[in-house]
Amino acid sequence: MTGSNQQGNLQDHSDLSHGVCLGFDTRAIHHAFDPAAFSRAVQPPVFLTSTYGFESVAANDAAASHGGRLYAREYNPTTEILEQRLANLEGAEAGLVVTTGMAAFGTLILSLLSQGDELVVHNTLYSNTVAMVEQGLPRFGIKVVPVDLSEPSNLDAAITDKTKLVYFETPVNPLSTILDIAAIAERAHGLNVKVAVDSTFASPALQRPIEHGADIVLHSLTKYINGHGDTLGGALLGDAETLHMLRETGLRYITGATLSPHSAFLILRGLKTLSLRMERHSASALAIARMLEAHPAVAWVSYPFLESRSIARKQMTQGSGMLAFGLHSGFEGARTMLDRLQLVTRAVSLGDTDSLIYHPASILRARQSIRKDAHLIEGVGEDLVRLSVGLEDVSDLIADLRQALQVL
Repeated sequence: MTGSNQQGNLQDHSDLSHGVCLGFDTRAIHHAFDPAAFSRAVQPPVFLTSTYGFESVAANDAAASHGGRLYAREYNPTTEILEQRLANLEGAEAGLVVTTGMAAFGTLILSLLSQGDELVVHNTLYSNTVAMVEQGLPRFGIKVVPVDLSEPSNLDAAITDKTKLVYFETPVNPLSTILDIAAIAERAHGLNVKVAVDSTFASPALQRPIEHGADIVLHSLTKYINGHGDTLGGALLGDAETLHMLRETGLRYITGATLSPHSAFLILRGLKTLSLRMERHSASALAIARMLEAHPAVAWVSYPFLESRSIARKQMTQGSGMLAFGLHSGFEGARTMLDRLQLVTRAVSLGDTDSLIYHPASILRARQSIRKDAHLIEGVGEDLVRLSVGLEDVSDLIADLRQALQVL
């Protein structure tokens, strides 16, 4: 079976609804996969091949004309199912999956921007994205302009005729603060600039930035979409023309950051329960945020669905499982609390079934011994603790947090 024929069979399954729009969960389980095209296997097979054979030169030519379907760096049937399913759930025309979330960011920026171009970013970003924009991109002659996008009007002064993209996260890592996608997109589009949003903290189950005006959506698939802490991945989703460019330049010869088919299979498996998991993550995180807000040892709590956060309720259906908080006892209090935890795991990732917690300032001080230029991200204080609420019984998580806070 050639790549072009497989593409047709994958597409055929989208007609199962007979004209009826299928729900999110149904599409998360079925979209872009027809068991009849794959020996009636209920689960998508894992295609462990580095290249493809064809029955004739003409068939080889036909595959090449369908976007370079000759070599596994650019095409694999397992990853294609994942790309189509994610694009469908996000409301995008097309998708591209790569090895990690950082590979997605690198593919996006190095494909769309060149020497002399400018990138506008929110002044608080994931720490490794900060390293990329502060240290990596200037080496390639790309100017990065940090802006406080909590006030979208700040774009008016930041965007120039050299600006090619506005990029931000919402909810913002690690603060769990919210940026107004629609307001930012309206300002940027009025100045003829595209908008890319990292929606990793929310996932498409809770937030779909394209519906609010964004052009491109980025995800670290490692987090909620996979949800089980057992593989890495990244995704870019948007219009077909841009995604074709990202594949043909970024994936083919700039980054070459091809997602393994086995990782694609694991992420497809996780995707099937995304909506159910996000409901539990969100309900538990809200209960914990309210407990922390009332605790005398806690100075502040940031969670998207605490009552005062109206922008979050406008663009998200639930608050997700990520929250940040600080203690009156500051840096040392945070370290004491983390060491007393018995159930919550001290780890730097997020979006797993297991609850994970980390203290950015402690990691920073450790890193400064080998990287003197390491610094806390804008808006992140030494007291900040980030908690990724997992799927354990919420009463057990609350009890663990309470006992860890007792001595503070």
